[in-house]
Amino acid sequence: MTTLTSPPLAPLLDRLFLQAAAATSPAIANISREERERLMHSKTEYLDLYGRMKDLWLPVSRETGVLLYQLARSMNARNIVEFGTSFGLSTLYMAAALRDNGGGRLISSEFEPSKIAKAREHLTEGGVSDLVEIREGDALKTLAVDLPQTIDLVLLDGAKALYPDVLALVESRLRPGALIVADNADHSPEYLARVRASDGGYLSVPFAADVELSMRVG
Repeated sequence: MTTLTSPPLAPLLDRLFLQAAAATSPAIANISREERERLMHSKTEYLDLYGRMKDLWLPVSRETGVLLYQLARSMNARNIVEFGTSFGLSTLYMAAALRDNGGGRLISSEFEPSKIAKAREHLTEGGVSDLVEIREGDALKTLAVDLPQTIDLVLLDGAKALYPDVLALVESRLRPGALIVADNADHSPEYLARVRASDGGYLSVPFAADVELSMRVG
């Protein structure tokens, strides 16, 4: 058994995914598809969009969660950075890996206070809160300071337009072989161009339908 597959974490994840699937957002329902796409690709209005989506969980899939756990375990990750905590489902998967690796530090960033409060409750219930630091505010500020000297794993799952900017913040700390998982990366063509460039210092491949998996090689 692992932390991921045993109580209290396993039944907690089952319950949270059910809650996530049932969540609705009238504020988002009233936005046209075109306007939502425009906001999603904006580097100046993303706070407005994600503020309206505060009731939506926006979690990684179960499969991506397991992938995150597997990657962190197989590379014996000790330092993980996450952009976009939301309600903490992806955070739980990665914190479980840190627990089973013998410890470590997960720094996560989220600007919506109500989501942070619930994420912290979930981390406490899952028994992994001691491994996680959630920083409140815009990730372009919260992840610009006090990062570990070396970073093993990064999850990008916040405002898609900011993926290149967040990568730039952590890039100097990525150890050779560090992995970056970008959820819904197809919404950030600038990011994909960066990590797929032949001379960009990464090996990168699309993983499943909506995930880009990249390894730092330089």
